[in-house]
Amino acid sequence: MNMRALITATVIGAAMQIAMIVAGHFLPAVQAWYPVAGTLISLVSGLLYARAAETGWGGALVGGAVAGGVCAFIGIAMSWALGQVPPITFVIGTSASAVGGLVGGAVGKALAK
Repeated sequence: MNMRALITATVIGAAMQIAMIVAGHFLPAVQAWYPVAGTLISLVSGLLYARAAETGWGGALVGGAVAGGVCAFIGIAMSWALGQVPPITFVIGTSASAVGGLVGGAVGKALAK
């Protein structure tokens, strides 16, 4: 796994997740979109990893899933600390976002050809 690409993709994804959480804190209508938007952000994070890592399919998928899951976990932790989501969101949201990151990793690898 390319650690530089993983850290970069995760930091960018976490920044987008945090921006979404801050927006949702001030605009409650945004909170209704947390599941969809958060998963899409994780997909982008996985795509960024796969494009930067220049690895095989297995590495792109695993790295994408890790980048997507970790950036989502960071966003969920912030949202939970603000009282916006219940604790079960750590399990459901992180899992869904890891799958989103995996899909992003596949898209990123497919586009790299």
